[in-house]
Amino acid sequence: MATVASSERGAPVRRRAGVHRRARAGGTGALPMGVVTVWLSVIVLLPLAALTAKSLGDGTGSFWHAVSSRAAVDALAFTLVVSLIAAAINAVTGTLVAWVLVRDDFRGKGVVNALIDLPFALPTIVAGLTLIALYGQDSPVGIDVTYTRTAVLLALLFVTLPFVVRSVQPVLIELDREMEEASTSLGATPGQTFRRIVLPNLRPAILSGAALSFARAVGEFGSVVLISGNVPFRTEVSSVYIFKLQESSDSPVAAAAVSVVLLAVSLTVLVGIRVLERRGGDRGHA
Repeated sequence: MATVASSERGAPVRRRAGVHRRARAGGTGALPMGVVTVWLSVIVLLPLAALTAKSLGDGTGSFWHAVSSRAAVDALAFTLVVSLIAAAINAVTGTLVAWVLVRDDFRGKGVVNALIDLPFALPTIVAGLTLIALYGQDSPVGIDVTYTRTAVLLALLFVTLPFVVRSVQPVLIELDREMEEASTSLGATPGQTFRRIVLPNLRPAILSGAALSFARAVGEFGSVVLISGNVPFRTEVSSVYIFKLQESSDSPVAAAAVSVVLLAVSLTVLVGIRVLERRGGDRGHA
């Protein structure tokens, strides 16, 4: 009797579990999925397909000639290098800013927290003008870096500031402080505690934020178009180079070809972000 009763009690539980499994497997339904697919196709996939088709409009030979020209290669190389430097700097400074915002209390903390998101809201062309006003020929601090590679780096640091901060901040908020306290009680120094306890937990978020910073910097246009001077083979980034090609009546196909290369770089970075996040999640579950 006890066995029968227990099986009768367990049956509804199993049935409910089966219902939940079927609900999870079924997702949100065919109609919402169809709407999402159509929307993404119209907004993202079709324009990207059109760009790719245009880049190959004159054949693969013209495509290769456009992306392998000295000007295109130099602009792409400079863009990638300066974007990597900006991402690396953001990985360090962004983590430090997030740490201060989460772990310290000070006057004006809310204002500082709001300023972090300013590059998201500010038009990038305004960011360029702001940097020129501060670091241009009439600089109030006596520093003139306009039309230099340093100017390009400053512009990219400005527009990519929030990514690492906003990636690391929620992880720090949720981080278990008891592990740090236990490490300190066992005689570890603050530096050892950070390296062995805190940093491993923050590493996926730091890498994700840095990768987003890199992807954003690769495609930046507005903040660098004025302050860089767009000097070929020196301060010209790929986005400005593409703009110049598009403005030339005989070069729109070349502009599309270089754009496809930048698209491939950005897509590779975004896929890498997802891989890092998945690995971080698997290690967390382990």
